[in-house]
Amino acid sequence: MALKDNLERLRDLNRQAAVGGGEERIRRQHEQGKLLARERLEILLDHGSFVELDRFKTHRCADFDMAGKKIPGDAVVTGYGAIDGRLVYVYSQDFTVFGGSLSGVVAEKVCKVMDLAMKNGAPIVGINDSGGARIQEGVASLAGYADIFLRNVLASGVIPQISAVLGPCAGGAVYSPAITDFIFMEKSNSYMFITGPDVIKAVTHEDVTKEDLGGSQTHNTKSGVAHFASESEKQCLLMIRELMGFLPSNSQEDPPFHPTDDDPLRRDRRLNDLIPDNPTRPYDMKELVLAVVDEGYFYEVQRDFAPNIIIGFARLGGRPAGVVANQPAHLAGCLDIDASTKAARFIRFCDCFNIPLVSFVDVPGFLPGTAQEYQGIIRHGAKLLYAYAEATVPKVAVITRKAYGGAYIVMSSKHLRGDINLAYPTGEIAVMGPEGAINIIFRDALEKSQDPVRTREELIENYRRNFANPFKAAELGYVDAVISPEETRPMLIRSLEMLKNKRDQNPPKKHGNIPL
Repeated sequence: MALKDNLERLRDLNRQAAVGGGEERIRRQHEQGKLLARERLEILLDHGSFVELDRFKTHRCADFDMAGKKIPGDAVVTGYGAIDGRLVYVYSQDFTVFGGSLSGVVAEKVCKVMDLAMKNGAPIVGINDSGGARIQEGVASLAGYADIFLRNVLASGVIPQISAVLGPCAGGAVYSPAITDFIFMEKSNSYMFITGPDVIKAVTHEDVTKEDLGGSQTHNTKSGVAHFASESEKQCLLMIRELMGFLPSNSQEDPPFHPTDDDPLRRDRRLNDLIPDNPTRPYDMKELVLAVVDEGYFYEVQRDFAPNIIIGFARLGGRPAGVVANQPAHLAGCLDIDASTKAARFIRFCDCFNIPLVSFVDVPGFLPGTAQEYQGIIRHGAKLLYAYAEATVPKVAVITRKAYGGAYIVMSSKHLRGDINLAYPTGEIAVMGPEGAINIIFRDALEKSQDPVRTREELIENYRRNFANPFKAAELGYVDAVISPEETRPMLIRSLEMLKNKRDQNPPKKHGNIPL
């Protein structure tokens, strides 16, 4: 055929690929407030950087009259582009083509870009909007899911994997996002669940809506499956771009440096008044975090799940750091099951990708109660301990107030290979709080006292002066320095600068057996 004819054929195929499932389905997608697969990539990637792969690939199914229903590219758009000039691989499911369902060919396209991402050491971002497995293809579509899951597992800890859920994501399809590092959900149209409302009603007789079962609010507040919620698809995609600015391209690189005009020696005297004199009064730990990080900018992760612990990314002296902080404003900062697993997974992510850890500690202990014990707080709390102990990245901790018992040990203590451990003068480092300790140590004396109330107050004050303070720990070398709160920023930056070439390793092994 002549070049002219082939060029015309190329233009025709490109037109077919561009309209996907057709104008009617495009109109319906837009009416639901949803963008098209390629429109999403235009927002996510640097302008003009997207290079599409397998644009003309079509399914090979001949059953159920499928032979005559072939659309170039099938139900996913794949390729690569750039975010802030850095290489990123992408796939974006196209709901206008067979409801975005996964065929064998769709899986092949996704697997190809995943393999390329691994070979070239670049992140992969997947945009999910799919009705699930393509029923007409039977087990071939299930095999396709398994091929993707395997690559998710092999890529874990090697390259950052980000998932955006911008439509339905049900059944086996949910496991690919679940294995990835971060899940973004849009508030009005995104859903994730293993079994839908109709099946649940038939089997368990429960009435539940799609939103209550697996909507963005559910997974960002109750289940902890998702990490971020957005008001719109555009906001979601811009949030992903923002996140990528904190992450290296792969596990062999350092996270990107961002120059800042924020003085690394800046002190904030307001911090000297942040911690209340009354040790039972709450305060907002986020105020401390925002006061010490570059330009007061903190990219919080899982903001609405387990708010008794805070996690997220910030920069100190231009270098990204992962922040883990107890939140005294919620449950007094106690560690419970959700907080432990939330923080443990974040710590392990940071360790995978060479992101230093900065911990702010104000923790009275693990949350007591039969519900926590029956659901396995011992096992889940051990995940947090395991994650801190296993991590080999620079680890700096600041004890702002309470650090009691096992919770003191767990929160990046010196005993778990913490590199630099600082404390405020308000720090209380002890086996337990003064009140509980006095009840045990001086039980007989309190029973025999003529004035038990006064005796108790005196004993508590004596215990607090001699034990519930940072100076005993400093004497033993468990705290490297006791600092004024206003010194926090310069001390953190100097510590991280000193530790930037840190080299540490764990014993050779296939892998550890974290208490899952």
